[in-house]
Amino acid sequence: MPPTNPPAHSLGDDTLDLRVDDLVALLAAGNPSPSPDGDITAADLPDGDSSDRHQTDGDLLDSVADWAPTATRFGAFQLVPVHPDRDLPLIARWMNAPAVAAFWELAGPETVTAEHLRTQLQGDGRSVPCLGVLDDVPMSYFELYRADLDPLARHYPARPHDTGIHLLVGGATDRGRGVGTALLRAVAELVLDHRPRCTRVVAEPDIRNTPSVSAFLRAGFRNTAEVDLPDKRAALMIRDRPLRHSL
Repeated sequence: MPPTNPPAHSLGDDTLDLRVDDLVALLAAGNPSPSPDGDITAADLPDGDSSDRHQTDGDLLDSVADWAPTATRFGAFQLVPVHPDRDLPLIARWMNAPAVAAFWELAGPETVTAEHLRTQLQGDGRSVPCLGVLDDVPMSYFELYRADLDPLARHYPARPHDTGIHLLVGGATDRGRGVGTALLRAVAELVLDHRPRCTRVVAEPDIRNTPSVSAFLRAGFRNTAEVDLPDKRAALMIRDRPLRHSL
């Protein structure tokens, strides 16, 4: 369930009702200069300290790094912001799994995944890449992003602070047995718990990815429409705050 475009975009006409504090945060977030030769390697990526800074400064997603673990039927789950020096080889390996590559389109050498991560980590904080850690084992990859500040907002009636989710489950043994559904439910609840201004969690899986669409439905999302995005036809999935306790 990859982003429609690299997550760190400039603001456009699709930005809706951006609060003053959000605008200040966007202007305050720094953007490091690219390396002189333009090549991307693991060494070029931010170290742990700088990635933490980009993920918490500006607070566009309410400090994901501070969110506590939550219980699922498969064990204790936590979102851990990505540190490229530590996590790049694992995430790149997952991106090269055929079931993942078919929809994320990030297969190839580690530099492909490195660039994808760097775009977010050196952006303004509107997208945060995370490992999904289950009982202390990294086993999934998430991107939380401000859907109202993303080009996705051009394709549906976005509301301020709509929060989007992209997910991949890394290991084949964790697919097809309800783990994805449990994680999606857990992450949606974490978003609603920690982002009081967010009224909806959204997602846009490829309509051809029926296991993904089914997982979102079982996790309490509703399929509201099909939308034509630049790289796919997507199912627009929405989980509403007012309905969270009835699901």
